[in-house]
Amino acid sequence: MELLIVGTLDGQIGAASKIAIAQGGHVSLADKIETALDILRSGKNIELVMIDVKLDVHKFISSLENERINVLVVAAGVSNDPALAVNAIKAGAKEYIPLPPDPELIGAVLAAATRENHALIYGDKKTEQVLKLAKQIAPSEANVLLTGESGTGKEIFSRFVHDNSKRANKKFVAVNCAAIPETLLESELFGYEKGAFTGAVARRIGKFEEASGGTLLLDEISEMDIRIQAKLLRAIQEKEIDRIGGKAPIKVDTRIIATSNRNLDEAVKNGTFRQDLYYRLNVVNINIPPLRERADDIIVLAKHFVKKYSELNDIEIKPISKSAEEKLLNYLWPGNVRELENTMHRAVLLSTGEEIDENAIILDSPDSVINKAEGEVMTGAEFVGNTVANMERNLIIDTLKHTMGNRTVAANILGISIRTLRNKLKQYENEGFSIPEN
Repeated sequence: MELLIVGTLDGQIGAASKIAIAQGGHVSLADKIETALDILRSGKNIELVMIDVKLDVHKFISSLENERINVLVVAAGVSNDPALAVNAIKAGAKEYIPLPPDPELIGAVLAAATRENHALIYGDKKTEQVLKLAKQIAPSEANVLLTGESGTGKEIFSRFVHDNSKRANKKFVAVNCAAIPETLLESELFGYEKGAFTGAVARRIGKFEEASGGTLLLDEISEMDIRIQAKLLRAIQEKEIDRIGGKAPIKVDTRIIATSNRNLDEAVKNGTFRQDLYYRLNVVNINIPPLRERADDIIVLAKHFVKKYSELNDIEIKPISKSAEEKLLNYLWPGNVRELENTMHRAVLLSTGEEIDENAIILDSPDSVINKAEGEVMTGAEFVGNTVANMERNLIIDTLKHTMGNRTVAANILGISIRTLRNKLKQYENEGFSIPEN
């Protein structure tokens, strides 16, 4: 996690930086907005900006939008004036963090900004086989396609490939193709020259160029627009990119790791994904099994998350009871490792006894429970009589409530594109249904 702090934060920079570093982040500082924009234009892989609420947050975010710089922005300050916080949110800041900074709140914001976690925890033979293949092909220069359901940990596996490659001491740069609007993705990948479009007040280095010599992760590549796919194909084939508004191509040496939670063969047949690009990316395919097929990972990961969130929240680390373990093992985990992590974080906070018992294990989809007697999935009787459209709407809205309005996380859990989710929510809103705020 690369964090950029903009402004003085009324002397709280040291405290905020210390907390971010303790969470595994790296911190850059900018005393004013122009300096921050220069850092962002330079190609430094900033994932989160924390800006002093006393600065012109609206001007800063407008500049980001005009220059097509896609980065998460949160505001922070010690001011007791609620108007400043409200104005910052209205300007486009995703959160407001009161200072002095609270470790739990900073940790939650960092976790929301990125799922980065370099620890690869496992106990199942299937996971071991996947890692064995990943380690075998990592030293090569081949492009890699990682496939698997949403939440299986594809980004963590991609970092494992990078860390075991000859490029391990170079940059690993990640781009979430599903989270970035089509209008911004091209400039995010390839950068632009000054004057390339209205708002391009200075040259900006794109992620492709930034990752040169290292590895570029294209997360959920199936969501990439077909027009940008053509440019990506040329960049891979020719090992050069064109900045928007540029007059000459720029040579790059970038290894590509792409991920998808969709069937790209079907996408090729449907005409939404280029076949030639698919072949270029799919030199090596690593499929990550869903968590329900890696049963021996469940308790190992659960214990890891209990330790992680107990330490984060300064809570005594408790053992998981046998009944709680059985409840975890009898669940199908439709949201995979991501859902297990959320479940155990919640369990750490809700547990009141000397151990984490089954009452603290609150499952997001209680109907996805294995019926041992029948050997199949139990389904709720409330499904009967409901239309598919109603069931889909309830699932989407309930998932959005669970993610506290976070559209990107909800789309990942649901296994749909952010674009599809936005269209569905707009439809439901027009139909008069209440939609959780972002």
